[in-house]
Amino acid sequence: MQNDHKKRKKEKRSVDKAELVAARNALPIAKERDNIIKAIRDARALVIVGETGSGKTTQLPQFLYDAGFAKKGMIAITQPRRVAASSIARRVAQEVGVQLGNEVGYSVRFDDKTSHNTKIKYMTDGMLLRELLGDKLLSKYSVIILDEAHERTLRTDVLFGMVKGIQKVRQDLKIIVMSATLDAERFASYFDGAQTLFIPGRQFPVRVFNAIDRQEDYVDAALVATFQLHVDEPPGDILVFLTGQEEIETIEKLLKEHIHELPPEAMQLLICPLFAAQPAAQQQKVILATNVAETSITISGIRYIVDTGMAKVRAFNPKLGIESLAVVPISKASAMQRLGRAGREAPGCCYRLYTEEGFNSLAQVSEPEILRCNLANVLLTLKAAGVDNLMEFDFLDRPPRASLVRALEHLYALRALNSKGELTPEGRKMAEFPVDPSLAKVLLHSKTLNCTAEVISIISMLSVETVFFSPHDKREAANEAKRNHLTLLNVMRGYQAVKGDKDWCIQNFINARAVKNAMEIRTQLESFCENLGIPPNASSGNEVEPILQCFVQGFFQNLAVLQVDGSYQTFNGKQICHIHPSSVLFGKRMSLILFHELVQTSRQYMRSVSSISLAWLQGTGSHYFTHGQGSEQ
Repeated sequence: MQNDHKKRKKEKRSVDKAELVAARNALPIAKERDNIIKAIRDARALVIVGETGSGKTTQLPQFLYDAGFAKKGMIAITQPRRVAASSIARRVAQEVGVQLGNEVGYSVRFDDKTSHNTKIKYMTDGMLLRELLGDKLLSKYSVIILDEAHERTLRTDVLFGMVKGIQKVRQDLKIIVMSATLDAERFASYFDGAQTLFIPGRQFPVRVFNAIDRQEDYVDAALVATFQLHVDEPPGDILVFLTGQEEIETIEKLLKEHIHELPPEAMQLLICPLFAAQPAAQQQKVILATNVAETSITISGIRYIVDTGMAKVRAFNPKLGIESLAVVPISKASAMQRLGRAGREAPGCCYRLYTEEGFNSLAQVSEPEILRCNLANVLLTLKAAGVDNLMEFDFLDRPPRASLVRALEHLYALRALNSKGELTPEGRKMAEFPVDPSLAKVLLHSKTLNCTAEVISIISMLSVETVFFSPHDKREAANEAKRNHLTLLNVMRGYQAVKGDKDWCIQNFINARAVKNAMEIRTQLESFCENLGIPPNASSGNEVEPILQCFVQGFFQNLAVLQVDGSYQTFNGKQICHIHPSSVLFGKRMSLILFHELVQTSRQYMRSVSSISLAWLQGTGSHYFTHGQGSEQ
């Protein structure tokens, strides 16, 4: 009987392997394998334009590995998002037939699944950028593939300039830029006239349906469209594009509440938020996703797309020195990417919750992140990697001078740079932490005030998705539970005390998955602190003042003063803003507050807010303000 069991397992593995091989051979990129290998052998840089579903991200590294390119060093494939890097690596490890972390692995912030055997390494663009701190020529890599180049993230743009410079020194380094759009000439020209290859993708037609009228509430419209598709159209999975976790959780709850209203003959509906791993089942799925599903991850079985036409983006105002998060319309290129997620395995449909006129009014492409984001983090990394003259750096799109100057001023305010723009010893330590420079400053200062344990906990909680959830039918109880917690620190302490008990999380409206992730990040940050000589277990006990004083050191530019009408005015830029309704301080009047971020919706809201004392500001940032910077800029 045991032999029969082993035989069946072996037969199943053979069938699975055969299915994988057949699926790989059916991908459009399989026909171009020989052409691609020849082009890479002949050229030092190559641009590959592969439509959605062409298989470029999973197959190209395997082509290179099989052709022997990994004998001279690892093959790196960068991704803009950590969820893409980890999930794609798992898929490729399965296809190669190895355990994840051996020949195929991934490296993302706070999570590394690689070993000395790793030859194909998926990683976020930020992780490759950080590797430059210790290896300025990226000498352990023979091929660097910059994937999803069309997304033009801040770190990918910086990597373009870095690897281009490295290739001038390393004649053996191969650079491959992969994009899902037709803006190939731009990339090819930047890399000194690199050859361009085009790979077809979507193989089936996709019908497009636009809304007749403008939708005031696109979340509600998405809910209605999802149920209509599920009831009226032939079986097939539905992919709904939303702007963030809060919207995803809102629709997830509403779908579950109304499932019982479906006709008896309707198929069961399996609801899958993209950030939650769900087992495959014989049910029709509705996948609720952010724009991570536009290009980074290919999901099989998708027949229907519900496109809200919106995305959440970060924007930085260099004049005011304030970064905010806003929901904005997508570009035409993004709309086409979303449409392309259907039609890979069968004819599909795309339901746009905006009018045809609305589509025509969209921008052609999304604005590159480097033109609208705070540059402080990447400029600090570049300084630490040996780039002295940042104004002369070879950017694909040069950021506005005001943004560069503001970022350098910010680093100077944090004492990461001196008055000559040179990296300070403190700045070098700050660059070692995989967090924003302001948070790195807080961590460094925690050693002085003996509260590193508490600071690490809070920063870990700030590094994950929403920690609290508020069910529609229990919103008052959820808000009351939140008030009893007071701070993110107390949430983590409570979670540790009950050893992650799920019932405790449910009773207190805590997102258990988010806190579990924060605990893992906490462990990683502890090791970074130990490496820099900061005792990670140093604790202030129950004293709150030292902890808040630490955060003032990193965020003294994020201060706001109470106004007569109950609103607040920021020190920097004199912006009128309000405490976010989700905050424990909402509805209270505090004379001076410190905030972590601004969110732009119907008005400017401050998130992660704390009340502080004016006395704590004495001497903080004095070198910055006395040089004529700060609130008047």
